[in-house]
Amino acid sequence: MRLSQMLFVTLREDPAEAEIPSHKLLLRAGYMRRIANGVYAYLPLLWRVLNKVSAIVRDEMNATGAQECLLPQLQPSELWRESGRWETYTKAEGIMFSLIDRRDQEMGLGPTHEEVITAIARDMIRSYRQLPLNLYQIQTKFRDEIRSRFGLMRGREFIMKDAYSFHVDEDSLKRTYTDMYIVYTKILQRCGLQFRAVDADSGAIGGSGSTEFMVLAAAGEDEVLYTDDGQYAANVEKAVSLPAEVVPSPFKTYEKLETPNTPTIETLANFLQCSPTQIVKNVLYQVVYDNGRTVLVLVSIRGDQDVNDTKLQNELSQLATNYGASTVIGLDVPDQAAQGKWTAKPLPLGYIAPDLSDDYIRSGVKHLEPRFLRMADQTVVDLKNFVTGANEAGYHTVGGNWNQEYAIPKLVVDVRAAKVGDRAVHDPAQTLKTARGIEIGHIFQLGQKYSEAMGATYTAESGEEVPLWMGCYGVGVSRLAQAAVEQSYDKDGIIWPVAIAPYQAIVVIPNQAAADQVAAAETLYRDLTAAGVETLLDDRQERAGVKFKDADLIGIPFRIVTGRSLKQGRVEVVKRRSHESEEIPVAAVVTTVKQWLDEALAA
Repeated sequence: MRLSQMLFVTLREDPAEAEIPSHKLLLRAGYMRRIANGVYAYLPLLWRVLNKVSAIVRDEMNATGAQECLLPQLQPSELWRESGRWETYTKAEGIMFSLIDRRDQEMGLGPTHEEVITAIARDMIRSYRQLPLNLYQIQTKFRDEIRSRFGLMRGREFIMKDAYSFHVDEDSLKRTYTDMYIVYTKILQRCGLQFRAVDADSGAIGGSGSTEFMVLAAAGEDEVLYTDDGQYAANVEKAVSLPAEVVPSPFKTYEKLETPNTPTIETLANFLQCSPTQIVKNVLYQVVYDNGRTVLVLVSIRGDQDVNDTKLQNELSQLATNYGASTVIGLDVPDQAAQGKWTAKPLPLGYIAPDLSDDYIRSGVKHLEPRFLRMADQTVVDLKNFVTGANEAGYHTVGGNWNQEYAIPKLVVDVRAAKVGDRAVHDPAQTLKTARGIEIGHIFQLGQKYSEAMGATYTAESGEEVPLWMGCYGVGVSRLAQAAVEQSYDKDGIIWPVAIAPYQAIVVIPNQAAADQVAAAETLYRDLTAAGVETLLDDRQERAGVKFKDADLIGIPFRIVTGRSLKQGRVEVVKRRSHESEEIPVAAVVTTVKQWLDEALAA
């Protein structure tokens, strides 16, 4: 391709809208243009990258026997109501674009396709002889992000590969899950990315287990906790660890003490000269279920620990049926305005005890549960002679014990947040370390969640009708492309991995008025292209410096310059990643570049 004929415009300054390096560089280098908030046009260079990523994905998926299809982007709400996710996606998470068509039917633009594929399986899979089956697609998805940002990292429209597998039993599902783990590893390796597979929370997708594939980058939105021995890695939302050892309590008898100006754990521990590990703090949450029911939740957790909101929401989701609901649509720590809607009297904030009376909740408030839902994190269960609030501002109790001064909550849960420096569960000698990551892939063991909800069954060998077992497996194709840039760039621009670079080589003519330079460049361009090297020819009427800067900015792996050394029968060849340059004979350019490409792709 000749740059003089390409839609190619570069920018010298960072666009005001861009926040992270990869976003800035893709805009500056002419790979994409913003059309609306979170919506981008993929221009010719980026489209080539996306096609290369898609080709790698297809190659690896097809090798497993998976079959490609294309599912509708416009989906009827009825299917989502069958699975119980319509309210979750349109209200709780609020990420589905929904609309009413001219027939007054509710429709949604697909953020994911579990419901559609389950409906197809329900209609078409009849017998165990058809299983296992794995179907995938590569298409545009839509998600109305609360805060779309970082370009393709968190857009409202993006390209994704999603696959869905169907099985006779859990063992078959786990085999395919393992196969997809291997496939995703190969995809990321072939794309030339450094990544880490981590345990993850299943979120609104659901299921019994999931793994995220994180491309490691400083600008990653996700925090990964891992151990140096390579035996453990998890998204911070899912991570588990061993908390610090408990320091014995200095208090031997139970009493109420005046503790002025001690609303925080730090101020209280300093005032009482005790360890935060001997304090029971009680955190108040407000949860709203999809039927409008509001429940006030009191979580008792050790003073040196924090609540993991994702873990807490998962626990509360499991309790939804107790309140006639199916899912959580809101969870937060109620601020003063929120408290004012339900409190019968001012709360002793900072001094709350596990036995905070239910009479703090005003009676007669519509859709409000009249009693606190009380939970105890596992970190407080074995504490002896602990410190906690006295339900009175400026006072705490010391020397308290469960089943004596305080009734331990019936619900004992694990909702603590693991953090850097914690001991690992698999080996307490290992401590958790942290890294930032960009989620590129996520695989789920869905189990029978959707098949049971939507009546998707098959006839087993025994003749019995059995719900299908399911898995799903997603890769963000457009996000992967930007993640590659975020992981690999320098002050001059993008450094594409060879496998997904839009072109593999660029031939630059420094002086368009020099006939020998133009002739040599034309010959090299033809010969490289004929040899299968994807090559750009920069034949623009621009200064040499502009051409060199643009070549670095767009990140083509190898640059061939037909400059002054032509008089000696040589050209300059520059490796973009290292900036190493050498002069080689014109006749050796094709074989040399081909060798470098083969070495890079084999690495």
